[in-house]
Amino acid sequence: MKNSAGLTCCSEERKEQLKELCAGLGITMQHFELLNLALTHTSFAHETPHYPHNEHNERLEFLGDSVLGLIVSTYMFEHFPHFDEGRMTKLRAQVVCEASLYQCAKRIGLGDYLRMGNGELSSGGNKRPSILADAFEAVLGAYYLDQGFAAAQQYLLGLLEEEINAVCNGQLVMGDYKSMLQERLQHEAQYEIVYEMLDFEGPEHNRIFTSGVFINGMEYGSGKGRTKKESEQQAAREALERLKKEEPPQQ
Repeated sequence: MKNSAGLTCCSEERKEQLKELCAGLGITMQHFELLNLALTHTSFAHETPHYPHNEHNERLEFLGDSVLGLIVSTYMFEHFPHFDEGRMTKLRAQVVCEASLYQCAKRIGLGDYLRMGNGELSSGGNKRPSILADAFEAVLGAYYLDQGFAAAQQYLLGLLEEEINAVCNGQLVMGDYKSMLQERLQHEAQYEIVYEMLDFEGPEHNRIFTSGVFINGMEYGSGKGRTKKESEQQAAREALERLKKEEPPQQ
């Protein structure tokens, strides 16, 4: 069954799941079919019998990417009037990179709500950084269509404003979280930082690595990535988030 917009209607069970997600995000949606579409991977559309093959999140991802760029560009234009076009372009690329969007998606638990084909799901697709980053953009696109630009802007800046300011003020180079963690603890000689690969999954050509960062022997963060280095950076990022709330373990 389709709604007036031509999208397949959600089941009541699925609608309750999406309401739960919206409550966690602090947003409201009038058309849950849009949010459902944003969370539908191509593998689900292609593997599910009698499901329309064109009802997946790639078009919403395309739209969300543009909305994301406009929101970040507008924020930089208004808050950093001394930046020229070249500098804003470079800094915007840091803010909207895959690693940044993956962390946003992970933070709000998008992976738990993705609809995927069995093959993609069994290979850990709902944890893959590229898939989660794309889904985050698709959700932003859906929210923009449903609630308008001002609502989408408020929602996104609630997640990214701190990082935008940190990047623009030279306090953060997106992706170099290992250096940030080292600098955060280097004044204290008693802290030893060690990275370990914890796991890997998926086929060799599309492998996802999981690494942990240990401070004085205690695991303080974990992260996933398409390379060991990327997973270590994400682990360091998680550790930095934790250090905002608590002191690191003593020897």
